[in-house]
Amino acid sequence: MKAMIFAAGRGERMRPLTDDCPKPLLKVRGRPLITWHVLNLVRAGITEIVINHAHLGAQIEQALGDGSALGARIAYSHEDTALETAGGIAKALHLLGDEPFLAISGDIYCPYFDFEQVKDVLHDKDMWGNPYAADQRDMCWIYLVKNPDHNPDGDFGLSSLYSVSNEGDPKWTFANIGVYRTEMFAGIEPGSHAKLGPLIRQHADAGHVGGEIYEGDWVNVGTIDQLNELNAPLAARAKA
Repeated sequence: MKAMIFAAGRGERMRPLTDDCPKPLLKVRGRPLITWHVLNLVRAGITEIVINHAHLGAQIEQALGDGSALGARIAYSHEDTALETAGGIAKALHLLGDEPFLAISGDIYCPYFDFEQVKDVLHDKDMWGNPYAADQRDMCWIYLVKNPDHNPDGDFGLSSLYSVSNEGDPKWTFANIGVYRTEMFAGIEPGSHAKLGPLIRQHADAGHVGGEIYEGDWVNVGTIDQLNELNAPLAARAKA
């Protein structure tokens, strides 16, 4: 399995820090956000990684190189302007291949997420070994978390059969971690802007999105206050 890390966002709410540093390179507890992902992916045996970038993207390439120092093989997909998540995937499909792939946002902090679990979530056969018809397969599998303060109403419902819907009570927040079939993005012209959320909702309405709850540490690092809060233990030790 290959993985894609989204790293093209401007990080407006993190300014002025992101005026001179791409958001995924901001450090949390002594390590850039994106490096946490690369190391955890490699630990799970997912070593082929695609990273898209736009704003200050050369800094990301300079920091990570070809990935060999971290045990990975990294390819880059440059965007002149950020194409949003689905648009970024569509542009990078030639690097991702034909098999289902993992995609994760470069600005979330989830240091204990076990990426080993994502490798077999999309099934082509039922429990008896019979192939699913094309219109019976899940097109993606997403991970959901408890609703953070910035998204109190959540995004998706989840049934006891691991089926994701746009309705339901309670609702959970999309963790920006998912596994996707390449067919999902066939209708997006490479180089065009497109968001992933509406595409997931479209397939959820058709009953083709599976998912599960992730209960480990997870933070969408969107503000300087959140970054400082994560780094507070490190700062306290430095003062001791």
